[in-house]
Amino acid sequence: MTSITRIGEQDRSLTHINDKCVGCGICASICPTESIKNGPVLPIARGLVEMNYININKINCCLCGLCASACPFDAIEFEINDKNIKEMEEYPKWTKDAEIDTETCVYCKACETACPQDAIKVARTLPKRENLVVGEIDVDQEKCINCKICEELCPGNAIKIKQTGRETFETVVDENKCVYCLVCKQACPTDAIKAICSSCAYQDYKFDPEDFKTHGTTMLNPDSCVNCGWCQEICPVEAATVIKPFEGEVTFEENMTCKGDSCHACQDVCPCNAVSIIESHSTIDPRFCILCGTCANVCPQKGIRIKRTKMNLENIRSKSWQDRLSSLTTGK
Repeated sequence: MTSITRIGEQDRSLTHINDKCVGCGICASICPTESIKNGPVLPIARGLVEMNYININKINCCLCGLCASACPFDAIEFEINDKNIKEMEEYPKWTKDAEIDTETCVYCKACETACPQDAIKVARTLPKRENLVVGEIDVDQEKCINCKICEELCPGNAIKIKQTGRETFETVVDENKCVYCLVCKQACPTDAIKAICSSCAYQDYKFDPEDFKTHGTTMLNPDSCVNCGWCQEICPVEAATVIKPFEGEVTFEENMTCKGDSCHACQDVCPCNAVSIIESHSTIDPRFCILCGTCANVCPQKGIRIKRTKMNLENIRSKSWQDRLSSLTTGK
């Protein structure tokens, strides 16, 4: 973490949070005083060196806050008189967003599993088993010949043949495990088992729909979210919606010789898990790419091109800031 503080008519402070940073270089490309330089992004991402993704020249930095406003990862915080500029009306605001509709969510945990930044946590309470599986089962011990066919066939491991004496046995059914599938009843050679599955014929019984529902909470941590869209793409009930920071496309140079598996630099640094190596060639899935440009920065072939057509940052009142930020959407 790097911090710069200057006290005067306005107390200003700039803080770089390396844990949120991915080394995309957006801040460095728009800094009006060229005070920000990228560090060795690839070795840092691979854990080969312990350094900050960016280096800030504390002497040259004019503490304007442009880098903090433009960072799509919120890795730079800028405060004036102890107030974050994100809370001030006169500073730009991102319209990027990620949200999960808890009314629609079925708590399947698909988003939690897919999220590349572990930004989603799902806590769920499953319905009670006795509300889902209903029935009756009984064993006529006098008819039972202790053949153990039911014990061997039971898919729920609910039946046990227990020896109660020197030559006596008892067939015991654990109703907490029984699913009333009737396999034991059909297989019993002496018709010693009587079983009824009530839950197989819902139309004949009255059930409360709430008994069958899974309840829970789904939490999305905005501090970790990178708005990649994995949750939106994978959600089976369309409960997740994502607005990315940029719009545009990623292309590869036609004459580039991608080294694929022997390099995979782009794959190692991508914060969105959007890069795959297919048939020894890098492939970037536009569904998950947020056009941050980190992959282009580390590509040793310089063969990745980021073309941003729109930056979802609003309320840019300063003409000079507009000029600087417009460089991000001209493509490179």
